[in-house]
Amino acid sequence: MLRLIATSLCLRCQSAAALSLHIRPCATLIPAENQQTVEALYDLSVDIQKVRKLNSWVLHQSPAYTKEVADLLKDLGASGPVIARILTVHPEAVLCQPEQMQTQRELWMSVCPKHKELVGIIENFPASFFTSSSHHDNQRNNITFFQSLNLNKRIITKLMASAPLSFSRPVEQNEVMVRTLQQAYQELGGEEANMKIWLQKLLSQNPFVLMKPPEVLRENLLFLRDKGFSTAELLHLLSKLRGFVTELNPDTMRRTMAYSQDTIGCSEAELRHIVLNCPAVLYYPEDILAERFKGLLSVGISMSQIKETPTVLELTTQIVNYRIQRLRVHGYDVRTGSLEVLNGTKKDFEMSYEKLHLRSERPIFNPVAPLKVDD
Repeated sequence: MLRLIATSLCLRCQSAAALSLHIRPCATLIPAENQQTVEALYDLSVDIQKVRKLNSWVLHQSPAYTKEVADLLKDLGASGPVIARILTVHPEAVLCQPEQMQTQRELWMSVCPKHKELVGIIENFPASFFTSSSHHDNQRNNITFFQSLNLNKRIITKLMASAPLSFSRPVEQNEVMVRTLQQAYQELGGEEANMKIWLQKLLSQNPFVLMKPPEVLRENLLFLRDKGFSTAELLHLLSKLRGFVTELNPDTMRRTMAYSQDTIGCSEAELRHIVLNCPAVLYYPEDILAERFKGLLSVGISMSQIKETPTVLELTTQIVNYRIQRLRVHGYDVRTGSLEVLNGTKKDFEMSYEKLHLRSERPIFNPVAPLKVDD
């Protein structure tokens, strides 16, 4: 029995040794870090530990063009700390060939000629600048197309930076989507003279609208028309949704509109009025709407007030509660006053708050009261 156990243990040891022999060669297949790249990044004060943690594969590549990337950025006016931040966040930049970087520089400067602005874009959107050379022709064609629309250079630059995929794909796809947007604008009664400004605003507010299928826009407009919205109201919605009309679909809009109508207890005509004033009702999920209705009602705001000022639904419950507390300090009770004072951005609210603050501190002048005169 002991001999059998010993033999079994020997066999296991042999198989384990053989397995370890097979594993060791595999472990040595991982290439060592490119020391030239590591040292060059160290010299530029790049956070190597962060690069190793998030993009370690870059340090194993060869060739790398760290010096060339740094020289290009310096030539554009980038400071040392800015270069370090760019390469820490996007170390893949060192893998771009010098010819490729030069082409990118020329393409970007055709729409963003100021070096300082271009450096700011590269710092915020490095992956959009350091792209594959296979996209250069598409980028060039798309730039030419958007310039032919007489769009502002800043708008084109913003599109390239925030939605680079729309410039990497064939220009024909963008042509189809832009033509669909223009046709929708004209069919809904938009004025030809204002179309360029309208298109610029829509693209700047939601650059990703270009990536959506044109059919989505048509389906959503058809659904809203069937819900009773007039052409003028549809144009208003298309503009106010800021391009997010392509993020919607009939099913989600049908559910959210039905939920809002049931919760508020309003007619279809009243619901359309609410949607026109607060398009968020179309795209907020039911659970978010439920939370916001609950939050408003819990602080004493009535459903009739919400119906009158539906834009308050665009604010989170935390923001509403914070603003109500600040208003209460100056004696303003939202339960009996208008909800308009709650609306808007932080800047808008601060302006409204300041007006109430000044009003509360201003002494009330009574023209009937006798004046106190020193003897």
